[in-house]
Amino acid sequence: MPAELRELLGYNFADEELLTTALTHRSTGDASNYERLEFLGDRVLGLVIADLLIDAFPNEPEGDLSRRFHALVRRETLAEIARTAGFAPHIRMGEPEVESGERENDAILADIFESLLGAVYLDGGLAPVRVVVERYFGEALHATVEPPQDAKTSLQEWTQARGGNLPVYKLIGRKGPDHAPVFTVSVSVGPSSAAEGTGSSKRAAEQEAAANMLANLGDD
Repeated sequence: MPAELRELLGYNFADEELLTTALTHRSTGDASNYERLEFLGDRVLGLVIADLLIDAFPNEPEGDLSRRFHALVRRETLAEIARTAGFAPHIRMGEPEVESGERENDAILADIFESLLGAVYLDGGLAPVRVVVERYFGEALHATVEPPQDAKTSLQEWTQARGGNLPVYKLIGRKGPDHAPVFTVSVSVGPSSAAEGTGSSKRAAEQEAAANMLANLGDD
């Protein structure tokens, strides 16, 4: 196991084959890739983050905890953690994908982070996963005194406060390969108000569309 990866994770694998698999994209053509570990890591991350939030905010209601949770585990957050930590150069990919810059793709970076957590869990159990998660989420857990509010929630509250209809979201486009799709979503709050957003998931595109709509409304 490269010393740099040990330093990045703060964990030393007993079974280094798990680490190799966690960093292997399907484009290599290898029999094993990170997808199963990502499936596991997604669930393990959710459990650990939920547990940390329960400890950190003992008096908050479920709704506030849920907003904090979703802000922390969203794809964009995980991708930025993986990018900043320096995991991207270690991702094993086919040469065409490397040349096209897929190591910097948000969806792949987020998946890699989750697959690494899945590998740590299989190798050492839940305790070392918690250590890794605290290493990368420690500051973010306490970044705001008030729970974050996403753009979709803010837009809905804006329309309700003015007696208007709820925002309507519509998927209007999808492009790119299956492993790196780009979605385009429109949102409307009335017959004459609309905005669009794009993202690597429908949820991310909806959030951007809502943010753009709020910006437009603020300019009116």
